[in-house]
Amino acid sequence: MSDTNSKVGKPVSFSLDGKTVEAQPGETIWQAAARHGTDIPHLCYRDSDGYRADGNCRACMVEIEGERVLAASCIRTPTEGMVVHSENHRAKTARKMVMELLVADQPSRDTAHDPHSELWRYAETQDVDAARFPAKVSPAPDSSHPAIAVNMDACIQCNLCVRACREVQVNDVIGLAGRGADAHIVFDFGDDMGASTCVGCGECVQACPTGALMPKTLLDDSQALAITPDRQVDSVCPYCGVGCQLTFSVKDDKIVSVSGRQGPANAGRLCVKGRYGFDYIANPERLTSPLIRREDVPKSASMPFDPANPLTHFREASWEEALDMAAGRLARSVTSTVRRQWPDSVRPRARMKKPIWCRSWCAPGSAPTMSTIAHACATPPPSPRCWKISGRERLQPPSPNAATPRPSSSSAPTRQ
Repeated sequence: MSDTNSKVGKPVSFSLDGKTVEAQPGETIWQAAARHGTDIPHLCYRDSDGYRADGNCRACMVEIEGERVLAASCIRTPTEGMVVHSENHRAKTARKMVMELLVADQPSRDTAHDPHSELWRYAETQDVDAARFPAKVSPAPDSSHPAIAVNMDACIQCNLCVRACREVQVNDVIGLAGRGADAHIVFDFGDDMGASTCVGCGECVQACPTGALMPKTLLDDSQALAITPDRQVDSVCPYCGVGCQLTFSVKDDKIVSVSGRQGPANAGRLCVKGRYGFDYIANPERLTSPLIRREDVPKSASMPFDPANPLTHFREASWEEALDMAAGRLARSVTSTVRRQWPDSVRPRARMKKPIWCRSWCAPGSAPTMSTIAHACATPPPSPRCWKISGRERLQPPSPNAATPRPSSSSAPTRQ
């Protein structure tokens, strides 16, 4: 077997900054280092499910003994006995130069769209606050999208937004156009984001490490950061029943932005409602107490109704009264439905999950289906198209030459 750290191999041991560490099968140098507490700067790689490493920002370069050039730790897998240096002079100097080149094309941190972004955080750890190199011409901001602010003057072409849209959410709206210094992010065929086929899931915003893509709720008219959340609250999306986990960013007890959180149902992803549909909380028409229809106002589709004034048709009630009424109405509805659909002679046995007899309106030799079970009869018909069904088992019908089965549990053919 090769000593390459493949996904199906064995763990390998290698040296990282003078310490012997173990990498699991398929792990890269960056992943093994992060698991052992070493934070190597990275921008184009996102440590999250569904994101592959790209290795294009070169901010995670490390030195490997015996190799002439530095290697991107996010895409390089270690081998047995490899010696890696992430904190020596050569690796740190190279990463600092890369960071200085990236900062050269950024707005200053004082006017940055997100001064707390991953880019500025890693620039601060490497003592880079300005660049010696001239900046390129910045594109105009794009405010056409109702929820997402696009400021490509902060873009470093890390391709995280492309992978988020194309490979994670599989929407394929964001792409990379141009060559060399003319490379730039595009939406569809160069459309404004608001005019593109973007569904507004915001995965690209959550993945962007520079602030080139930001929630509009956090920026002012000059596209500078205007709101800095003072706390974060973990919660669950209040919309559908999928149960996506999320984190609310709160400022002065008001939700200002939402980000996806790792969970079994969503793996950190959100849809447009979960990420941007939180403005209903401050809507003046939002109900804050239960309402029960007034007895003097019967249901009628022709009656006018003003959502801003619901008390013309409803009255306020306590939670106890509202829940008791809902439970009582639901119980009566279930009872009425059962009585309409199940004969009295069948209902007790169905409720106790005892074997029941069903009629199959199909040719002899076929097996019963759920639709067969739904048409249960109180007594078996004198026909070979009848057999015993227990639970959800699919039972073979009796032979056409067999005697007509009886409704007793001992005579009816069953499948073991």
